Amino acid sequence: MARFKAAGVEPGQRQLNGPQTTGRQYRNLSTALHGTTREDNVPIPVRDGTQLMADIHRPDEEGRFPALLAAAPYPRQLQDLGAPAAIIEAGASDYWVPRGYAHVIANLRGTVGSGGVYTFFDEQERKDLFDLVEWIAEQPWCDGNVGMIGISYYAMSQLEAATQRPPHLGALFPFNVTVQVREAVYHNGLLNEAFVNPWIHALGVLSAHGDRLYRKGLSRLLRRFFAIPAIHRRFRQADAVQVHRRLRLISRFGHDAHPWNGLLAAVATDHPTRDAWWDERDLTGLLADVDIPVCLGGEWSSVPLHLTGLFEAWDALAHNPNVRMAMLGEHSLPWPWESMHIEALAWFDYWLKGRDTGILEGPTIRYWLPGPNSGAPPTPGPRLPPTPPWHSAPTAPLRPTSGRASVVTPPTARTPCQDS
Repeated sequence: MARFKAAGVEPGQRQLNGPQTTGRQYRNLSTALHGTTREDNVPIPVRDGTQLMADIHRPDEEGRFPALLAAAPYPRQLQDLGAPAAIIEAGASDYWVPRGYAHVIANLRGTVGSGGVYTFFDEQERKDLFDLVEWIAEQPWCDGNVGMIGISYYAMSQLEAATQRPPHLGALFPFNVTVQVREAVYHNGLLNEAFVNPWIHALGVLSAHGDRLYRKGLSRLLRRFFAIPAIHRRFRQADAVQVHRRLRLISRFGHDAHPWNGLLAAVATDHPTRDAWWDERDLTGLLADVDIPVCLGGEWSSVPLHLTGLFEAWDALAHNPNVRMAMLGEHSLPWPWESMHIEALAWFDYWLKGRDTGILEGPTIRYWLPGPNSGAPPTPGPRLPPTPPWHSAPTAPLRPTSGRASVVTPPTARTPCQDS
């Protein structure tokens, strides 16, 4: 149990990097009142008896709180490292816990200590995510309201969970998402080998290690170094090219052949064209029944991986009245990911705590475009320019249909939980 400096944009707080809202002001937001306690390496059983490992960060006071789940194959132990690495994408625990949320960071099946075999975005993974959500909701420190958070794979797992419709899953905040993993692996039929090969091998390397490397020794020193404000500020515009070069460097270290070599063979040689293997890893049709509130987002510059998936998710969720979208400029989602947290707080406070934050007021889509004097998105807090280059789509959302945009009228919205 420990009290520590909360993250945020106010004086005296650890300053978050990146833009924090879509240029709007919100009200009645949860404030940083709580200390934190954490439980590391908590085994969570799923329906077939496999145990998935999680770190649980939660308020240190007695009581029950809403929880935010972040789940991916990346080391949960490194999510508080503070490094500009493309695997640190679960969100800032030191922002969420002081504001009255539990933050549960879990490793998917077969990764970094979790039991079973990693099978990459398939039906088994979706079932595991359902079980994770429901396990969290039943814990004595949770009030039964569960949301999910994180970018990239942490965003993809949110939509995976949503397709299973867990009863206690109340809201999602997936930024930089992919709906059909084939679209990230193949670009117009060409294998994206420059990314896929090192990414799969890096997963094997990262899964071969645990607490000894990730929590002790050098990693402790690195946490202190990256926490130095002057060092942390340098990561505001992390160079994606350099970050992915580090991924390729990690991939050169040794790891077990199984299942990683087999997975690489599956995506690169065994299934070069769309077939049943890829269809199992396509969420498009499964999203048709999702009515959970979803705040989608992404960067215009994420063309190689997530931009297509963002619009595919928008289209697949066209029936859902509780969907909003934010399009961000370059360097808006730097690593470690801690941008857009105020926007996310307004979203989760509304849906999970029943607070009137104003998050649903105004247009359905907010998008950023560079203005004549702005080469980067607005920065948080008092550094916000007086007229940030944010724009709005019509109140009725634009839906891409067969390559054309059409306007539809939203159906009746879902009711949030009531503030206790």
